[in-house]
Amino acid sequence: MPLKRPHEDGRGSRDVELNPVFSREPVTVPRYALPEGEMGADVAYQLVHDELMLDGNARLNLATFVSTWAEPQAQRLMTECADKNMIDKDEYPQTAELETRCVHMLARLWHAEDPREAVGCSTTGSSEAAMLGGLALKRRWQHRRRAEGRPADRPNLVMGVNVQVCWEKFADYFEVEPRYVPMEGNRYHLSPETAVALCDENTIGVVAVLGSTFDGSYEPVAAIAAALDDLRDRTGIDVPIHVDGASGAMIAPFLDQELEWDFRIPRVASINTSGHKYGLVMPGVGWALWRDTDALPGDLVFHVNYLGGDMPTFALNFSRPGAQVIAQYYNFLRLGFDGYRRVQQTCRDVAVRLAAQIAKLDEFELVTDGSEIPVFAFKVRAGIEGFSVFDVSAALRERGWLVPAYTFPANRADLAVLRIVVRNGFSHDLADLLLEDLTRLLPRLRKQSRPHRDADDAGGFAHGAGTKEPQRSGRH
Repeated sequence: MPLKRPHEDGRGSRDVELNPVFSREPVTVPRYALPEGEMGADVAYQLVHDELMLDGNARLNLATFVSTWAEPQAQRLMTECADKNMIDKDEYPQTAELETRCVHMLARLWHAEDPREAVGCSTTGSSEAAMLGGLALKRRWQHRRRAEGRPADRPNLVMGVNVQVCWEKFADYFEVEPRYVPMEGNRYHLSPETAVALCDENTIGVVAVLGSTFDGSYEPVAAIAAALDDLRDRTGIDVPIHVDGASGAMIAPFLDQELEWDFRIPRVASINTSGHKYGLVMPGVGWALWRDTDALPGDLVFHVNYLGGDMPTFALNFSRPGAQVIAQYYNFLRLGFDGYRRVQQTCRDVAVRLAAQIAKLDEFELVTDGSEIPVFAFKVRAGIEGFSVFDVSAALRERGWLVPAYTFPANRADLAVLRIVVRNGFSHDLADLLLEDLTRLLPRLRKQSRPHRDADDAGGFAHGAGTKEPQRSGRH
């Protein structure tokens, strides 16, 4: 019997095929429609498995901040809890208890004045946690304005143009005017002076980033708070701070203990972090914490009668897996404070050493050196005309390394960089292999008379370092 020719749809796309290996093949299934009938589990697995071979190697992905390695015991716990719905606190009370323990641990880590009074929750990631922080800022501002008999329909949020794209989404989705502070010269993030300059009576808060995705630097939270204190004393305008600690909130407590950025600063109302970044959990889990119940308006907390129990909830998502929360608690138990300190210090040591080695190459110049969060950016030196950072990124990809190249936003769109994120599992040995490959490709790039790639064909994996449109406001 002749084999049936694969179907081609109007776009010229062939169906998915599996070559004959066992007696059940060949198998042909539609690419964009449900198959007519069932197939064996092994066959379905092979079809999916073969396509996924085209994905990059997660361990060599130096673009993402997300954890790509976990201990077998943590993965086993996640597998055992894959069927638990985090929202069903009545059905899975011990999972809910472990979430509460994590919140209290973070409250202590971030120096809440009374950790028992701090409130918080797990989320699907720091983007959801950031949006919850923004919503609380907006609602508190609205309550205060209405109590004063003043308009509450023109809220704005002040932040550096370097914030992660989730803040742009927050402003658009929840109708808040984003006021972006542009970069200037060698200032790549928010400063106290630039933050205060954009604040007025309609400002719901200032977002300070502890670990910019563009270059790995900390924003000066304490100095921004002091400038806002002065603004209040001079004008009566009282603006709280939300700290976006997606990465840095799980670095600074262990490596920069003298740095004041958290609830030690009275003006810090809320903090978010990613458990699946330097919290060392596989994706996806984030955490949002408020310093006390006054910082989280009660009308944002819903009480739901769900599956037989009263359940307070203030997350944006509802059903989601409990496995990552379990893994977070496992890591907290497994590592403790000193374990986290050693892991994060190793990441920083690798980042600083690798950055220093790259700086020794004649073709490159550091923008940052990895001494804050273990992330650094570097650029092609002035006078190098034959290749761009985008050529370097593409050449490294030939060896499996995923190193993003991108331009900075306004007013430094002229600056194009490569960025390396050092995570747990990226060792000194792997750093040496990356350096060897980088050094090996340079002779070929030197032979180019001009760059072959630019920002338009560089790929889209900058992971949060996307340019903003400062002139574009959220809908009102």
